[in-house]
Amino acid sequence: MKKHKGYAHRLDGKRQIKLADFDPAEHAGLDREEAEEKTALFIQDLIELQELLYAVRSHSVLIILQGRDTSGKDGTIRHVVGPLDSQSCTVTSFKVPTEEELAHDFLWRIHNSTPRAGDIKIFNRSHYEDVLVVRVHDLAPEEVWRRRYEQINAFEQLLADSATIILKFYLNISKEEQKKRLLKREEDPIKSWKLSVNDWMERKYWNDYTAAYQDALNHCNTKHAPWFIVPADKKWFRNLVVAETLRNALMPFRKSWLEQVEEVGRLKKKAIDEYRHSQV
Repeated sequence: MKKHKGYAHRLDGKRQIKLADFDPAEHAGLDREEAEEKTALFIQDLIELQELLYAVRSHSVLIILQGRDTSGKDGTIRHVVGPLDSQSCTVTSFKVPTEEELAHDFLWRIHNSTPRAGDIKIFNRSHYEDVLVVRVHDLAPEEVWRRRYEQINAFEQLLADSATIILKFYLNISKEEQKKRLLKREEDPIKSWKLSVNDWMERKYWNDYTAAYQDALNHCNTKHAPWFIVPADKKWFRNLVVAETLRNALMPFRKSWLEQVEEVGRLKKKAIDEYRHSQV
C-alpha cells in the first residue's frame, strides 16, 4: 500500500494489506468546513470534466462503491456525484440476484450495466458481492468463489481495454461508528424505511466480512482497476476523499478532451459560417 497523492489510500499491490492498518476515523487534520470547501472545488472540476467526457465519448467511467452497512454508499452518491448531469451519470444498485440472474454466470447482470462511452456509471455494490456475502454466508463452495477473483480481474481488464476508467472505493467504517449510525436511524422517522434487523444480524459476521474484504482488495487490485480505501467514519471527509480521487483520475485527460472538443467546435462553426455566406 502507498499513500496516494491525495487523501485516499491507493493500494499498489506490492504487499498484502490488512484493514486493521487503516484508521476509519482519519481526517488528515482537516475540520468539516475545510473539507467541504475543498470538496466543492473538486465537484466544480468534475462538472466540467463530465461535460468533456460526454462530448468526446472516447472513454467511460465506472465507479464501484463497496462497504459495510451504513458506510455511506448512498451518501457518497448524493454528495459527490449528485451535482453531476444525470443524463450521463447514473447509478445501478445490485440487490439479491433474481431467479433469472442466478440462471446465468455471476457477471451476466453486471456487464449489461457497465457505462456507455461518454457516460459515468456508479455501482452501489457490485460483482464483489459474489466474493463477499456469497463467501460469508456459504452461498457457494469455496472452490467456486475463489475462482471468481481471477474472473473479476479478467472482466475488469476487458472493460479497461475498452477505454473504461475504473475506480473502486472501499468505504472503511469502524464497528463503533456503524452502531451509532444504526441507532440514529431508529430515532429519525424519515430514515425508518432503512431499518432492517438484518443490519444488526450481519454485525455477528464482522470478522468474516473483514477477511472477505481483505482478500478481495488483495486479489483484485490492478493498475487498470485500482482499489482506494476511504476513511468513512467522518462523512464529510469520506466525500472529500472520493471527490478528489475521481477528479484526479479524470484530470489527466482534460487537455486531450478539450482539444478534441475545440476541434469539433471549429469545424461546426466553419460549416455555419459557410452556410451563412451562401445565403447572402
